[in-house]
Amino acid sequence: MISKNIEIVNHLIEDDATGLQQSEITYGDSWKKRGGVGAFMMLARKWDRIENVCETCNYDIFEGIKKDPSRTGIIDDIRDLRAYLFLVESEMEKNCVIEPITKRLERGRVL
Repeated sequence: MISKNIEIVNHLIEDDATGLQQSEITYGDSWKKRGGVGAFMMLARKWDRIENVCETCNYDIFEGIKKDPSRTGIIDDIRDLRAYLFLVESEMEKNCVIEPITKRLERGRVL
């Protein structure tokens, strides 16, 4: 039996994949236009925004989300960061820098 958290995670993954596909059509590979340093800075900016909100609530991220649960609040930065992390990992797999997910699945362990 699948837990409720994993059920939600599966939906988040599907939503991220759909969003990333739409963004790729619109923006192409602009996220990596300035190379690895630029990609890192993009991730850092998202994290900085998350951290700024969390500072106001003693670094309790759940409270930070509760303070502004709108789609433009901190949850938007969390979603963006998650999607950008997918892009970074997929770029490294595509370029044969890291072991492919198919190999990890064959071993029976994804992480």
